Amino acid sequence: MKTQQKFGRTIIVLALFMPILANAQGNAVDKKVPDFSTTPRKDIPSEYTWKIEDIYPTAEAWRSEKAKTTSLLETVAPMSKDWTSSAKNMLAMLELSKELNLKLSRLYSYAALQSNMDMGNTDLQGQKGEMQSLMVKVGSMFAFFNDDVLKLGSDKFASYLKQEPKLQPYRFGIEDVLRNKDHVLPTDEQKIVSLTGLFSQVSSDASGMLNDLEMPAPEVTLSDGKKLKLNFAAYAMNRGLAKPEDRALVMRTFYENQKNYENTLATMLDGGMKHDYFAAQVGKFPDCLSARLFSDNIPTDVYTMLIREVHNNLAPMHRYLALKKRLLKLDKYAYTDIYASAVPSVKKTFTYDEAVKLTVDAMAPLGKDYTDGLTLAFNNRWVDIYPNKGKETGAYSSGIYDVHPFVKMNFNGSYNNVSTLAHELGHSMHSYFSAKAQHFVNANYATFIAEIASTFNEQMLVNYMLKNEKDDLFKLYLLDNYLEGARATVYRQTLFAEFELAMHQRVESGNSLTAEWLDQKYLELTRMYYGHDKGVCDVGDFIQCEWSRIPHFYMNYYVFQYSTGMIASLALNNMVMSADNMALRRYLDLLKAGGSDYPITLLKNAGVDMTTEGPYRAAFKRFDELVGEMEKLVDKLQKEGKL
Repeated sequence: MKTQQKFGRTIIVLALFMPILANAQGNAVDKKVPDFSTTPRKDIPSEYTWKIEDIYPTAEAWRSEKAKTTSLLETVAPMSKDWTSSAKNMLAMLELSKELNLKLSRLYSYAALQSNMDMGNTDLQGQKGEMQSLMVKVGSMFAFFNDDVLKLGSDKFASYLKQEPKLQPYRFGIEDVLRNKDHVLPTDEQKIVSLTGLFSQVSSDASGMLNDLEMPAPEVTLSDGKKLKLNFAAYAMNRGLAKPEDRALVMRTFYENQKNYENTLATMLDGGMKHDYFAAQVGKFPDCLSARLFSDNIPTDVYTMLIREVHNNLAPMHRYLALKKRLLKLDKYAYTDIYASAVPSVKKTFTYDEAVKLTVDAMAPLGKDYTDGLTLAFNNRWVDIYPNKGKETGAYSSGIYDVHPFVKMNFNGSYNNVSTLAHELGHSMHSYFSAKAQHFVNANYATFIAEIASTFNEQMLVNYMLKNEKDDLFKLYLLDNYLEGARATVYRQTLFAEFELAMHQRVESGNSLTAEWLDQKYLELTRMYYGHDKGVCDVGDFIQCEWSRIPHFYMNYYVFQYSTGMIASLALNNMVMSADNMALRRYLDLLKAGGSDYPITLLKNAGVDMTTEGPYRAAFKRFDELVGEMEKLVDKLQKEGKL
């Protein structure tokens, strides 16, 4: 998941329209991309950086605003005493809360965004730390909020809505608190439960510490005599090596070493699952899944339907794996071949200007309002483009409601980076349209739909590239690149989701998670998903402890949203690209809706009902169609002697 929501709500402001300056063609080969990876942040040309002064013009202005916000906090306690006694008082408190959250959002974002650009700058890290402490303080100051709303009750709040129309933007949030009435503890008990936050992350943190820092890295010697120390970064970089024996050696050695520590890692995971179960029991929920999905009002049937529909549609992935086997010229396709590139290396780089033009051109079917939004982003320095010394790796989009989204890139000229740019601008346009249309308190969209706009843009880009690209070998690369991403996002994450459900259910039945049980269950599921018994992919025993390297299992039913997000975006993309004007309008309305309703309802309004089989089947049909296109290209290229 590449988006990064900072503090508070997603955010934007309009800027003046300017024409896009980029005019290069998207078929350049080996164009030079600037390398600032060893350049200090202060020496990066400003045109390649995001315009942080749009938040605050100077650090002094940030400190002045922080002081004003801290002073404003002093008004919370006096107002909290009778804030639900009248519609007028309630509005005053909600407006104060909104103002504080707006200010805190800007303050935190200014500090966090800059610290990510120069991670060795202790002053910037200090500013970020100051804001984290201030936000903890604010959270404790508003501890009265939910309890007071529940005491007020729905009937009284309904009468307040009639008396004071300005309460209307707050209706959804207040009614959501009231929906929780059966799951909220009395204030004193809630304070005790909240103290579990002091140690709730211990299992996750300890697992990360062991996996990423303290576990000794095994060494392998490749077929060319090169020796490798297999920490995770080296493993990830070399698991797709060209020679089958090398990649098999890397993967087997890595997980055989991992297995030496699996009893400790199983104990940590057991602790994580039991913390989830504790929280569910305290909240008076029947199980962990119900507790987790309740906050977004998502039926548990959506989770189980995802698993069931993936089971029913494993054939398209198996077809794709069979094609990879053919391209790799293997007698037997194994799990150790999963990360090997099936397409011959295609040397093709893109300048940033070319990436901009491709992104805008690919999104043209979404209409002028959408491309005008992209124009604002690209011409008003919403994007921080290149790596620099001390800059955080990766990419994200972070929205600030009363400013605009900020996009962090580490652009290197690869097609993957072009796709990442389109992906992150999907998040940014979601935040942009949401903030234009919604009151601050309803602008932030739920995680369940956060990945829809981004993966939608990835599909728009690959559709455009396939239509306009002349080089068949590069088209093959594009298809393989996209389908591999879909395999990892839909199929692999659903495998994780099913495994996570099994772990929670075992704990709920009064059992503990042991390494033996975890190994057996994970191997069973992996072999089923990858068609081991059908001869599709040979899954060796060594992969049984892969579960021990997945940090998302400590995030309490998070991974399924990667799968549902991409499935929903595939279904939406199919409708929009069918030239259905109503479908396009519904999709844009979804972007504008933000968090004004529950995610399932918003998706239904957009024409995608995730409680039915339709979206899942449409998504898998599209996956299968793309595999078919890839097969035809392979046949053509092999006939031409290019493969």
